[in-house]
Amino acid sequence: MAHLLGGEGLTVQFASRTVLDGVTLGLEDGDRIGMVGRNGDGKSTLMRLLAAKQEPDSGRVAARRGLDIGYLDQSDVLDGESTVGAAIVGERAHQNDAQHEWAANPKIREVMSGLIAEVDWQARVSSLSGGQKRRVALAKLLIGDHDVIMLDEPTNHLDVEGVAWLAEHLKNRWRANEGAFLVVTHDRWFLDEVCNRTWEVHDATVDAFDGGYAAYVLARAERDRMAAVVENKRVQLVKKELAWLRRGAPARTAKPKFRIEAANQLIADVPVARDSVALNKMATARLGKDVLDLENVSLTLGDKELLRNITLRLAPGERLGIVGVNGAGKTTLLRLLNGQVTPTSGRLKRGKTVQTAVLSQEVTELDDVSELRVLEVIEAEKRVVSIAGRELTAGQLVEQLGFSKDKQWTPVRELSGGERRRLQLLRLLVGEPNVLMLDEPTNDLDTDTLAAVEDLLDGWPGTLVVVSHDRYLLERVTDHQMALLGDAKLRDLPGGVEQYLTLRQQAEQAQGAEAVGLATATQATAAEAISGRSEAELRQARKDANRVERQLAKIAQQEEKIHQQMETASANGEFDVLNEQNASLQTLQAEKEALELEWLEAAEILG
Repeated sequence: MAHLLGGEGLTVQFASRTVLDGVTLGLEDGDRIGMVGRNGDGKSTLMRLLAAKQEPDSGRVAARRGLDIGYLDQSDVLDGESTVGAAIVGERAHQNDAQHEWAANPKIREVMSGLIAEVDWQARVSSLSGGQKRRVALAKLLIGDHDVIMLDEPTNHLDVEGVAWLAEHLKNRWRANEGAFLVVTHDRWFLDEVCNRTWEVHDATVDAFDGGYAAYVLARAERDRMAAVVENKRVQLVKKELAWLRRGAPARTAKPKFRIEAANQLIADVPVARDSVALNKMATARLGKDVLDLENVSLTLGDKELLRNITLRLAPGERLGIVGVNGAGKTTLLRLLNGQVTPTSGRLKRGKTVQTAVLSQEVTELDDVSELRVLEVIEAEKRVVSIAGRELTAGQLVEQLGFSKDKQWTPVRELSGGERRRLQLLRLLVGEPNVLMLDEPTNDLDTDTLAAVEDLLDGWPGTLVVVSHDRYLLERVTDHQMALLGDAKLRDLPGGVEQYLTLRQQAEQAQGAEAVGLATATQATAAEAISGRSEAELRQARKDANRVERQLAKIAQQEEKIHQQMETASANGEFDVLNEQNASLQTLQAEKEALELEWLEAAEILG
């Protein structure tokens, strides 16, 4: 595999802290690398160095001549005053020649339909939701023909469907041994789905592992076990030295025998994540039989109907995951269950002993205690808490979620986004609620912290409702999932997140959504195009667009086959065959141009 770029002896220091210390690594053709590590350990810094967005204090980054690197920043860098179209393609959004380029390029068509089919091309960026802005930023990057793509937290604010689309796109963007990407993300399902290597950034260095997240966890467990073996041997040697110095009898110690087992043996004796029977028994004792019930609830906000005649009954100890499209009402559903929103019709029935707690997305609840230190915030709630049958002090609890003894005395105002989320979750748990609702709890948390949160939730006896796009988390901490599909209905998902994605795909196919809202330059006149069109015209346009898509795909296959035949004919000196194939190619080219014009006409009608 060809070398693309690399860093040699990279060192970065912030004040008195060394973030990276003499790190040397590189990317080759075919690398699909996921980067993991604790918040603040230097993942984004390393990515910026490799993308030439930041200079190291020492060391250097070298790239292959002419290498094109696409980079997605973790923060929002779009111009809020720009339209969606201009944000993606700049001034070319209004040029006719650009229309033909987008129509003729299957990669661009796929990106546009996969990411921004439901986003208004003329909308101001400032008016978009967080998820929509992320989709626009991704579309801007992915329509480019880059050799290397670097993505810093690309799944933040994306719904489950968006994450699944991005994973599929990255898997199919290049051939197996072409191109490369580097991604920083806390989404462990995504890491497992798209990555063939993992970089762990820790203690100012980088360790490389083969495989995605699951392989990395197993490899790290083996590494830690080997380290334990080495440490045990060292302790035994120290004991022998001490015995010799004391001139006592020689230590009769036999060296313990260890071996690293295969991955399946390594985890064979690991107990189940949680004892559901025991937890349900404890939850029933704390809650009684009645928890929270929504009975025939409907809710309309402004002109939008979010919920229609839904019924949801939460049982003691139930662990429910909620998925759905952006704007379908997931957060609103939590607010309904918590009594913060009054339904338009129907009612909320609340058990007498129910005590709820909600972890919001913004974590603004900590603003009132910004001057207190981490440990003081928890001790103000309770000094000792019982979790999974164990008594933990406030200090032990905060340490379990990654706040070291030094960090426990940090003022809340100085905490990062991920640290604030951790602290607020601890604050809620210390209050010992019996119904806990988490709204996108994985945002800004690193993978190690997520594992610690999951471990904490495993021993928590109560009813749990989690809204998240993180498939790994949902499958790990909840027992079943339900979906808001954007049609004001709440649907049970016996097949989990995979069933949700299948349902969404079926709905899109039924509505011809592949053609609706395809973001091309024709959307610059979307308002005029849509107005005055009958439903029959729109329906016919969808059919035409779908038909043209299929025909263009067939032509692409035929062109590839002809090119292969021409190569063979050229190598064998068969010039007659070469002329015939060239004529066929010209015919296909003319047919393709006609189809592209037809596709543009259909897209203009659909807006």
